[in-house]
Amino acid sequence: MASNHSQKVEAIADHADADNDSSHVNAKSIVLSNEAKVEQANAHSLINPKKEITFTVGTNDIAEAAHQIADQKAAAAKAAEEQAAAEQAAAEQAAAEQAAAEKAQQEAQQAAQNAAAASAASAASASSSAATTASTETTTNKGTFKLSFYDPSVLGSGLGYGGVAANLSVFPKGTRLKITLSDGTVWYRTVNDTGSFAAGNPYQLDVAMPNSQIPSAGVLTATVEVVG
Repeated sequence: MASNHSQKVEAIADHADADNDSSHVNAKSIVLSNEAKVEQANAHSLINPKKEITFTVGTNDIAEAAHQIADQKAAAAKAAEEQAAAEQAAAEQAAAEQAAAEKAQQEAQQAAQNAAAASAASAASASSSAATTASTETTTNKGTFKLSFYDPSVLGSGLGYGGVAANLSVFPKGTRLKITLSDGTVWYRTVNDTGSFAAGNPYQLDVAMPNSQIPSAGVLTATVEVVG
C-alpha cells in the first residue's frame, strides 16, 4: 500500500530521471532508504503492538482502613477528654459542696458558742445585779416579833396575800418589812392593815396567808427589818 511518503519518493525519482541530475538521484536514494525504514518499523509494530498502560479507578482498602483507624483514635481521644473534663467538674462541685457544708457547720458551731456565751454573760449580769441589789439594800432591824396568821379572803377582805397587819404606830401603812424566820426562811411583806390586837401587842404581826399554807404551830417568832 503506497503512502503519501511513497508517492513523494516516486515523484522525486521521476524528476531525477528526467533531468539526469545526480543530486536528485542521491535524494531519491535517501528517501527510498528512509521509506524502507518506515515500512520496517510499521511491520514491527504490527507484529509487536505496544502495550498501553491503563489505570482502573478503585478503592484503596489499606488507605481507607488507615483513615478509619485514625478517625476512631480521634473519637476515642475526644471522648476521653470529655470524660476527664466531666470528672474534673464533678470533683470541683463536690469539693465546693463539702466546703460549703463545713462552712455552714462552723458557722452553726460559732453561733451556738456565741449564744452560750451570751447566755452565760446574761446570767452573770443578772446574778451580779441581784448581788448588787442585795448589797445595796438597806434594812433597819426592829427586833423580834410574834407572828400570827389570817386568811383575808375568809374575812371577806380584798387586800390579798402580800400584806401584813401591824401596829401602825410602829409600822405605818406602806412600810416594807423583811421577815426572817428561825429556820432562815425570808418573807417580804408590806403593812396594809391593822387590828385590835395591835393596840396591846405592838410587837406582833398578823401575816396574810391562805389557810392551807398557815403553819401548824399557829404562832411563830421572827426577826423583823424595815427595808429602805
